[in-house]
Amino acid sequence: MKAIVLDTDDQFRLTDLDEPTPGPGQVAIGVAYAGIQYGDVLVRNGHFPVPRPFVPGFEAAGRIIAVGDGVDQARIGEQATALTSAGAYAEVVLAPAALTFDAAALDPRVAAGFGWVTPTAYDLINTLTRVRPGESVLIHAAAGGVGTLAVQFAKAAGADRIVGVVGNSDQADYAANFGYHQVLVREEFPDALADEHFEMILDPIGGPTRHANLERLAPHGRLAVYGNIATFEPVEISVNDLLMQGKSLLTYNSNLLSQTHPDRLADSARQALQLVTDGHVHIDITAEYEPADLGAAIQRLADGATRGKSILRIA
Repeated sequence: MKAIVLDTDDQFRLTDLDEPTPGPGQVAIGVAYAGIQYGDVLVRNGHFPVPRPFVPGFEAAGRIIAVGDGVDQARIGEQATALTSAGAYAEVVLAPAALTFDAAALDPRVAAGFGWVTPTAYDLINTLTRVRPGESVLIHAAAGGVGTLAVQFAKAAGADRIVGVVGNSDQADYAANFGYHQVLVREEFPDALADEHFEMILDPIGGPTRHANLERLAPHGRLAVYGNIATFEPVEISVNDLLMQGKSLLTYNSNLLSQTHPDRLADSARQALQLVTDGHVHIDITAEYEPADLGAAIQRLADGATRGKSILRIA
């Protein structure tokens, strides 16, 4: 089969590999499209050390062509979307059956875009921070895959005011389409907010932004951390200060959740998928790339130049 490998020189190359066979609890998917996500940047940059050459790709949509022991044979032929640990940038990928979901009702491109971002956004709003009706919410990286979905989940949860922060004015115009009441460019945060505070803030940025976010939390507010786009340098926070102000710092790691409690992730993914299928939540596919352009696509993501969700056409 054809597959894209990330080589030892950090370059992506199309090559021929043996087609994998599903083991116990796995399915094999003939991939039509694969989602492009920030995990690809982290792997390329060495933050997730993996043996190379390595077939990246963590989100796949296509048809189940084989199943391993313990998986219902009736699933063969199912149009599915899957969360994978690797290998989606290939004609065939193996995925846990428990994290492979029936997506027959979705366009295959949208099914690929569903990926990790949709259950992540769902969990950040509904499971981790439990946004309540009438609360105010601040979302960084508002024009990205998680940001454009989180605002929709927050609105559905009854948030009264939702503010987004983006990298530039073009992204601000784009993010405004998803229901934000106000969108700020990064340079405007936090001064443009005057003395406004929020019950919940989503922070994938890190660095000084994390401290600024804590200052903008209302009493009993929740800061949800799920990434470090700006810097991997540690941020020191006083638990005593959090305690005195009644503020909470929460973290979310979907990859870890898939290993420790895959049933929880699967439940959130199914609920999010139903909302997408019913048309209550929109996944915006803004770019479709060919295999030869994968390196450029991932660099655009690393540079913060993407909006919504990008996918790779495999079949």
